[in-house]
Amino acid sequence: MSTQYSVIGRTAILRLDNPPVNGLGHATRQGIVQGLHRALDSGDVDAVVLTGREGFFSAGADITEFGTPKTIAEPTLGDVIAALEAADKPVVAAIDGTCFGGGLELALGAHYRVVTSKSRIGLPEVNLGLVPGAGGTQRLPRLVGAAVAADMIGGGAPRRARELGDLPGQRLFDRVVDGDVMAAALELAAEMAAVRPLPRVRDLSGGSGDAAAVSVIRERLGRRSRGFLAPAAALALVEKAATTPFEEGLAEERKTFLELMNGEQSAALRHAFFAERAARKVPDVPLGTSARRVDTVAVIGAGTMGGGIAMNFLDAGIPVTVVESSQEALDRGLDIMRRNYQRQVETGKLTAEGLEQRMALLTPTLDYADVSDSDLVIEAAFEDMDVKRSVFTRLDEVAKPGAILASNTSTLDIDAIAAVTGRPGDVLGMHFFSPANVMKLLEIVRGAKTADDVLVTAMAVGQRIGKTGVVARVCDGFIGNRMLAKYRDAAMELLRAGATPADIDSAAETFGFAMGPFRTSDLAGNDIGWAIRKRRYAEDPGMPRDEIADALCEMGRFGQKVGAGWYDYKPGSREAIPSPVVDELLASFHTQHGTELRTFEADEIVQRLVFALVDEGARILDEGIALRASDIDVVYIAGYGFPRYRGGPMFYADTVGAAHVLSGLRRFHGDDGWEPSPLLTRLADEAGTFN
Repeated sequence: MSTQYSVIGRTAILRLDNPPVNGLGHATRQGIVQGLHRALDSGDVDAVVLTGREGFFSAGADITEFGTPKTIAEPTLGDVIAALEAADKPVVAAIDGTCFGGGLELALGAHYRVVTSKSRIGLPEVNLGLVPGAGGTQRLPRLVGAAVAADMIGGGAPRRARELGDLPGQRLFDRVVDGDVMAAALELAAEMAAVRPLPRVRDLSGGSGDAAAVSVIRERLGRRSRGFLAPAAALALVEKAATTPFEEGLAEERKTFLELMNGEQSAALRHAFFAERAARKVPDVPLGTSARRVDTVAVIGAGTMGGGIAMNFLDAGIPVTVVESSQEALDRGLDIMRRNYQRQVETGKLTAEGLEQRMALLTPTLDYADVSDSDLVIEAAFEDMDVKRSVFTRLDEVAKPGAILASNTSTLDIDAIAAVTGRPGDVLGMHFFSPANVMKLLEIVRGAKTADDVLVTAMAVGQRIGKTGVVARVCDGFIGNRMLAKYRDAAMELLRAGATPADIDSAAETFGFAMGPFRTSDLAGNDIGWAIRKRRYAEDPGMPRDEIADALCEMGRFGQKVGAGWYDYKPGSREAIPSPVVDELLASFHTQHGTELRTFEADEIVQRLVFALVDEGARILDEGIALRASDIDVVYIAGYGFPRYRGGPMFYADTVGAAHVLSGLRRFHGDDGWEPSPLLTRLADEAGTFN
């Protein structure tokens, strides 16, 4: 049974028991209603306590039901809440732990609410492209005011119960306790057993509040959630709570919920949610494979990447030893880390005490011998195979048996790096993305000889430091950068045909990318791509040169860090200003090559960029470099700024159809000798999908 019924004294206990997170699926909803009726029909029961189990009141609706008949099967969550509100005996929600989405809406239907101070409370439906669908937008404003409700519902971020309980005039919780929530709930139930009338949230005034504050929230969410439909819809519903009768607001909320649930954005966001879950699973690793213990970490290199990588572990309370080749480089790296933390202090994200605690966990050194006790060593040296081999040769000499040796390489052959050690089973790639202390993606590169427990450990470590881990096999560029090369090729082809960097970036950003390809390159550093190209030129002398990009780098225009790249930048600013120097460079190229200049519609620009990603993603999938198409989607959402509300490149291809993608690619490539991915061709012929 998903709901357990018991009686203590004269109070019935309805305990949600649907592991792991007490999702409110159809069976659970039925169980709540059946248990409630049983309690109301019993002459030996005066009150009801509704509670959860093992740290979860309820994490909300069962997302797997969305889009299926079970979503609207009676009793719906709205029916359950209506039954609680209509009960003629007091219903107390006892909340201990997570109370999200439909779980909070359920609690809002109770007459009273008791909560532990550390419980996490939220309505995160916007993260799935939805709004609350069982009264959350209409009830919560009545208890905490329009401004707080707008922030919680429109932003989707959870709050601690103690924080909400301390709000002036809040009526969300009747009691906030640090101890036994059931004892407090039973006590309140007994006190209220004979009190009438029973309070209902729906009968309270409609959440009028600071309209100016809601307007500020709308502006902030508009910037942060550009392109997302649900946040704006959520704020409109919160405002409606203050201006319309409850039933009218409830009907509008339900209508909006169903429209969004059946829309493309919610489907894409739900795909992304499940894709991230799936990425944690590696099918061929035996169940029960234990992770190695990681209590200490060493990072080789204190530069931009090394320092950012170290900060992830310091934030998680894990001691880090940082190794550099010179005192000057070491001091510079430590100074940058401290300044990064200081900015967090200045913005209120970190306390001064927290800064010092983190820096105290850091051990700087010039001696490789100081990593001899580290459980995990991550190399973040210059992206050059000879440099990497030199570092791993030294690590093989000093690292203790069983230590995991990881490379942060973004493109190089992990197997070749592992081959210089006597322990290739302990070696793998852990590719962080810049800035490493901010970006969520962690590409975990599995070498031919990487041990299963080493892979499991890397995945576990990634979760521990808040990263989204995706496993890739070895190839040049792995998943992300191998696809990026084709995306960049498509952008450069547009440039060579007459488009400008601003044309291309504007189209990509309107589609939803966080940044277009040229702004991204300026941010990352154009010299990084140049170094990779020069390596590939050396490996393949017949490889065509990228004349425009190489000429840009030869001019020293490496991007934001030097104030000049594909764009110009004013000192201290990240605003990309179209550059006359780049205009002249392009004009010279077109004159030299006799280019018949073309103009491109934004839709064609986007198709050229995204379809190039899809084609290369199909090859990667076909070759077994990626385990699943959804893993590729996770990589591009978490690491490359692909719009989450479009589900990732492979999911997007599914929405427009493989045949449409193939047709577009054939049109764009003409007779240049390009051959489509065999997998893409098969799916186009069979009307199949990647996911």
